[in-house]
Amino acid sequence: MAWTLDSDRPIYLQLVEIIQMRIVSGIYKAGDRLPSVRELATEAGVNPNTMQKAFAELERSGLIFTQRTSGRTVTENTELIFSIRESLAREQLMQFFSKMKELGYEQTEITALINQAAEEGK
Repeated sequence: MAWTLDSDRPIYLQLVEIIQMRIVSGIYKAGDRLPSVRELATEAGVNPNTMQKAFAELERSGLIFTQRTSGRTVTENTELIFSIRESLAREQLMQFFSKMKELGYEQTEITALINQAAEEGK
């Protein structure tokens, strides 16, 4: 997953979203140790202080925690990970439905398009 960042929103929030996505998609699994702030900052091309701010936000959410001698680790609370995954999915769906309604689609038309796309994607 690339570190594609834009200037329209705060960088640290975008970093939070990317790391969240990596956790809920299983790239970083429950209980995994995360790369260091410096490693991820270098990989993302951002200042380490910005990455530190993103990590602090992820800690507040409970997705990661700090172990004094071994860095940051992904929570082992799989229910929390699943809950955040569901929340992110719902957010994407709400944005999708909003855009489709802006295009003039009715609920039944949207459902038909989703079913058609699902069939084509098999």
